[in-house]
Amino acid sequence: MRATFLDRAISIVSPRIAARRVAQRAAFEHLVGSGRRGYEGASKGRRTDGWNATSQSANSEIEAAAPVLRARMRDLVRNNAHAAKAISVLSTNIIGDGIVPRSKTGDDALDNKINALWERWSTRCDADGQLDFLGMQTLACREMLEGGEVLIRKRPRKPSDGLPVPMQIQILEADMLDMNRASILDTGAEIIQGVEFDKIGRRTKYWIFPKHPGDAHAYVAAGFSSKPVPAAEILHIYEKQRTQVRGVPWGSPALTTLRDLDEYEDAELMRKKIEACMVGIVTGGDEAEMGLGIPTAEDQTPGVYDADGTLVERFEPGMFLHARGGRNVTFNTPAPTSGHEAYKRSTLRSVAAGFRVPYELMSGDLAEVNYSSIRAGLVEFRRLVSSVQWQIIIPMLCQPVWDWFIDYATDAGHIPVGQDVPVEWSPPRFVSVDPFKDAMAALMEVRSGQRSLLDVIAETGRNPRDVLNEIAEANALIDKLGIKIDSDPRHTDKSGILQDPAVIAAALSEGGGTAKAKA
Repeated sequence: MRATFLDRAISIVSPRIAARRVAQRAAFEHLVGSGRRGYEGASKGRRTDGWNATSQSANSEIEAAAPVLRARMRDLVRNNAHAAKAISVLSTNIIGDGIVPRSKTGDDALDNKINALWERWSTRCDADGQLDFLGMQTLACREMLEGGEVLIRKRPRKPSDGLPVPMQIQILEADMLDMNRASILDTGAEIIQGVEFDKIGRRTKYWIFPKHPGDAHAYVAAGFSSKPVPAAEILHIYEKQRTQVRGVPWGSPALTTLRDLDEYEDAELMRKKIEACMVGIVTGGDEAEMGLGIPTAEDQTPGVYDADGTLVERFEPGMFLHARGGRNVTFNTPAPTSGHEAYKRSTLRSVAAGFRVPYELMSGDLAEVNYSSIRAGLVEFRRLVSSVQWQIIIPMLCQPVWDWFIDYATDAGHIPVGQDVPVEWSPPRFVSVDPFKDAMAALMEVRSGQRSLLDVIAETGRNPRDVLNEIAEANALIDKLGIKIDSDPRHTDKSGILQDPAVIAAALSEGGGTAKAKA
């Protein structure tokens, strides 16, 4: 704190008063300024002691943690019901029955041909020969959630293999990408955790192991090491939370909490078992009266013995135990556990937040749920699911596979050379909490012009053209058979009441366009 002109003038007469003025003004400025703190989270003091945060890059942190995170997440998914349910809830909501493509060239005949070709190829696209493309979506999504990332490799095939399109795809776990492969090459290229980049940061190669490094027979093979695969043949699917090269498992923030809950429940169960083992303890009297045959010397080791005089070191259910001393029988009553349910519910809420799923879906606990609360929770969850579908699964997996398919189909002569083939993807519809209200909302959106009927049908995961063709066929068959049903809007009003055809015809002839609109 600097002295003012007045302070210096006073100091000529009384230096002590001047010094006191400066000190008091400094103390006042400190009190006033203490209310204008910066980031409290960056403060240093007793509250933040032990908070060791690093400023490393995302790649450095992932390189050190990813293998351990993957191993622990997989262990929890194998052995912990809540972790398994969280992964299942995420994958079934993100993929569901599958994300379906539809060709949109504008030429109906060509679109139908391409869609039919895709249908045939997608049933045989798995290089392992077990899943169709929809099943591979689910497996790839699970790998991304559980392992943090997943690789899709393009596998060209010969025309003699008899495939609709001579190409298949293969799913590779994240462990197949050599994380220890890191260097700067003489060409200026750089390899980061098994991914090679050129001088301007484009991915050019992936260093892939020929076998899973966790396979017991992998390292037996001579010269086992990763080999470069062109980036054009690999899809790398993961969630980017920072400018990172590799991904980390979903739910990583909840791993420790979930493990602690596991150990807590194991300890609680063991406590109950031990309590249930001891029915009662006999005390009082000497050992001879109790028929134990145990020496009564003062230096005899104290302990609890069974009826045969054997020191008890292992408990079994239904035991009566004998303690040295008087002869009384004390029955053991297991104590109830207070707070266990509240603790578990609170912990599972934290775990659900770490996995980014609603607590009710992960735990199956609907005791405190009503229609409004579950609907509000699902709205936010559905936004997350939609963002994963449109920002990760479709651009990183579905669209590149479609592009590969079109390229090979063109080379095979199924599609004209140079033909642009846009595609429309239809994620699965969400199961409605109240189907009637959702259907009425969709109806109002169509009637008000906010959405098209084709969009509403596409939301169900079906091809709108197929649905409309089915409606036309059904209407033609109904008319041919002379059937009138109250669900046919051509003959009923919106309440389902059948209208007289003569009245409808008269209204159409008299009212023109207005009557037609009303009809």
